[in-house]
This record gives sequence, C-alpha cells and structure tokens, in this order.
Amino acid sequence: MWAQLITTRIKPGREGELPKLAEQLQATEQPGSGLVRSMMMQDQKDSTRVYMLVVFESEEKARARENDERRQEGLANVRALMEEILDGPREFVDLTILEEWTS
Repeated sequence: MWAQLITTRIKPGREGELPKLAEQLQATEQPGSGLVRSMMMQDQKDSTRVYMLVVFESEEKARARENDERRQEGLANVRALMEEILDGPREFVDLTILEEWTS
C-alpha cells in the first residue's frame, strides 16, 4: 500500500467550509481508483492547519487516478473552492506503508 500526506492552511474564518471541501472531493471519486481510505484532519491547536491522508492500494493506482479524465470536471469545482479557502500552497509527502493494524 501507499499513502500521501497533504498539509495545508485554511484562511482564518473559512474553517466551516472544510466539510464542503471534503464532500466535493468525495464526489469526484470513481470506482476502481485504488483509493482505500481518505481522512481530513484539523489541528486542535491551530485551526487553520489542515492535514489530509489518502491511502491507496499502490502508488501506481494513485498516479493513474491523478490523470483519470472522469475526475477532471469535478476537480475543477474542487480547485475553485480550494483557491477561495486555502491559504498558500499544499505540501505533499509520499509515504510507503510498512505496517497497518486496527483494534
């Protein structure tokens, strides 16, 4: 499995729009994309800092998803909302999952 951690900041006062952003992102997903799990998290000490963790079956499937034509129209709306509410660029960290467990 493979994951990506995305770090960003939201403009002060726009925190209430995070659920709308999450909803729009979820609406762009296509069956068979390889997405296993996606989480959006907000820093408890700094409400303007947002983290998104997306987990995929493989890096290859994640990269193919990035170029999936079926997602592009929906992503235009997502990008417009991000432009309005995000403060600065997003940072991406690519991660190889070594172990996973739940209880």
